[in-house]
Parts: sequence; C-alpha cells; structure tokens
Amino acid sequence: MLTFTITESDHCRTVESFLRNLLPSAPFAYLGKLVRGGHLAVNGLPATPDTLLVAGDAVTLKESNRTLELMAVVPPYLDILFEDDRIIVVNKPPGLPVHRTAEDEQTLVDVAEQFLADRGTPVKLRPVNRLDRGTSGATIFAKSATSAGIFGRLVKETGLGKLYLAVADGKLPSEGTIDAPLEGKEAQTQFRTLFQGHGAALLLVTPVTGRMHQIRKHLALTGHPVRGDRRYRGAPLADYPGHCLHAFLVSFSHPVTGEEIVIHAPLPTGLLDQLRRLAGEFFPPLLRSLPALSPP
Repeated sequence: MLTFTITESDHCRTVESFLRNLLPSAPFAYLGKLVRGGHLAVNGLPATPDTLLVAGDAVTLKESNRTLELMAVVPPYLDILFEDDRIIVVNKPPGLPVHRTAEDEQTLVDVAEQFLADRGTPVKLRPVNRLDRGTSGATIFAKSATSAGIFGRLVKETGLGKLYLAVADGKLPSEGTIDAPLEGKEAQTQFRTLFQGHGAALLLVTPVTGRMHQIRKHLALTGHPVRGDRRYRGAPLADYPGHCLHAFLVSFSHPVTGEEIVIHAPLPTGLLDQLRRLAGEFFPPLLRSLPALSPP
C-alpha cells in the first residue's frame, strides 16, 4: 500500500482532487475505478470522490504498476480541483491574472491550456467565473463554446454558491450585512467573523450580488479593507503576491448531469502563513473549523 499524510496545503481538498493531482495523466475512468473499487481509503475507511480531506488524514492507495507509472514525480504546476468532460475547476494562485492585461504576461488561461496540452488533452478554455489578479481560489473554465454557453446561462439564471475567506484590517463585529450600491447598482455582501486578531480579522464572506470588486469595495467602505489590497487602502504585505481574499468554495447544480457539485479550494501557502501569524496558538483549531463552514 502507498500511504500519504495530508498536509496543510491539501487541507479541504476532495479525494477526487487529491487523486487528480497525484496521478495527473490518469484517465477519468481509472480514477473512478480506484475509488469505486475500494483501492483507496482515508484513515482506514472507504472514501468517495467528494470526501473532504483534512490535515493529518492518512490516505492509503493500493500499489500497482499502473498507479506507479501514472504517479507524478513532482506536483503538477496546475492545481485541479474538479474536472469532467465539460469543465475544469482550478485553484488560482494569488497574483496571476485570469486574462491577459499586458503584453507577454502569463495568465491562468495560458497555464491551464498548456497543462492540458502537455497532458495530451488540448482544449481552448473559456472562463465561467472570474477572480481578480490578487484573489486566489476556485476558478471555473469551460472546455468548449457549447459548455461555455451552458454554464454561462447557469450563472446568469441561478448563480453559483460562493464562500470567500478574507483577512480584513481592523476590529469587526461578529457578523453583518453590507448594503451599498456599486456602479449605480444594488449590491449586498454578508460576512461572519471567524477569528478576531490584533489589527485584523478572518472573515467568511458571501457576496449576495456579483458586482466588480464587490467584496473588496464593500469591506473598504466599512473601513476594513482586505489586507494587502493596496487599491482599496488595505495594509500592504511585502511577502504576499496578492491580497488576502480567497474563493474557498463554489457550488452549483450541474446543468448537464443535475448533480450537486461542491468544490473546496485549499488555501495558498502564503495565506496560511498570514493566518498563522494572525491567530497564533489558535491557528490549529481555526484550520480545523474550515471544512464545516457554510454561508452566514
């Protein structure tokens, strides 16, 4: 048996995502066979593709020549959270734009398309949701124009379930709703304070509407900008390539299969470091609380 201990970098990653990154070139059917056939266990118990892993979990995988052939020597350069024939959801790192904003600038689209081409499954990707350059987390791409149309209608008609984690400057109330028009349109953001530290707090944020830079603008309007968000007067961070806003969870009813899809995005190392500094001795229990998070 092959045994793996889940670290903080894989905290809140599904079994499906763990396998996809462990065996990046494996066909979908093979990954499904490993789980359905009982070849994988978490802490000695059977698992499903959507089993959520937490730091300290022991994942065991039956060893075979085929598995060893497919196993990555080094972690793949694209963090895949979910994938099927129509979409791929990746964990966007902070500081990388989704779209090209300057000449010769690498984008998340470029990285993802190159990865799929290297894997032998080249496609042209089309963003379904968009994150700002400094924001990290779950980003959905459609694999064809047809899929882009289908998922575009989903977003327009029913929307996506979204949960963000943000480190905001200052002392905040335990929870609240920010109602403030943006660009002349109604906008509402709900938040709950998960941990109040010295000079900043970790928030669970739900954007009820979807205006540009909504979370960043709303928090700044209350006097509590996202840490590292220099555009909206957040306290600067010299050692972080973006700002402390992370698309932690996205959910939707798959418009083709009807399946309820819930996708978690593990936090980037730099954001984990910021939380460790903020929470100190309370960091371990704070980390353990993340899998159970739900909208305010």
